[in-house]
Parts: sequence; C-alpha cells; structure tokens
Amino acid sequence: QVQLVESGGGLVQAGGSLRLSCAASGRTFSVYTMAWFRQAPGKEREFVATISGSGAIRDYADSLKGRFTISRDNAKNTGYLQMNSLKPEDTAVYYCALGPVQRSRNSRTYSYWGQGTQVTVSS
Repeated sequence: QVQLVESGGGLVQAGGSLRLSCAASGRTFSVYTMAWFRQAPGKEREFVATISGSGAIRDYADSLKGRFTISRDNAKNTGYLQMNSLKPEDTAVYYCALGPVQRSRNSRTYSYWGQGTQVTVSS
C-alpha cells in the first residue's frame, strides 16, 4: 500500500509561483508513474502533468506547457509540481497520484491518490 501526502498549496497573487510536493510512503515509489491532477469548484478533475518512474518521460496538458514543470526525486520518495506565472483560472485542489501506466492522462489508471492541496490564485 502506498500513501501520498501533498503540500505546498496556498494563496498567491496572479503571476506568482508555487511548488507543490507529494511525499510517498513505501519503497516502491520509483516503479510508478506519477501524475498531478486538479479539480476546480463545479468542474471535473482534469489532468495536469505526468512523469515516468525514472523521470525520463514527461507529459503536460497542452494549456499548461511552459508554465508548469513536473519532477521527482526517487531517493526522497517525493514528487513535485513547479507552477509559474499562475493565473486565477489555476485555482483548484491539486492532487498527486501514482499508477502503473506510463504517460497516462486518464485518472482511472492511477491507483493511489493524495488528499489534495488547495491552490488559490488571486487577481
């Protein structure tokens, strides 16, 4: 069993930056693809980014390329999402997830989920 805990969310002004962290328990973190999803109020959960177990393969939602960067440190069992040039429409609860399918944008392929961290971007 793997448990995930996100941190790093908060309130930031438009144009600012935040770095989210996702700490995983257990010793199998590196075998999993890791992803970030987000869910805004009244909207469905949407894909943000994914990274392979080794970190070599990354994929981003088209609308977020160039502003968001996903990374991971397998020695620390931790994943990250660096978010720059934040906009009010980035306001959402951000979730990290682990799963066996490489480069998947489908939330149903992820087996383990964190509780989420709130990101609020003010205009």
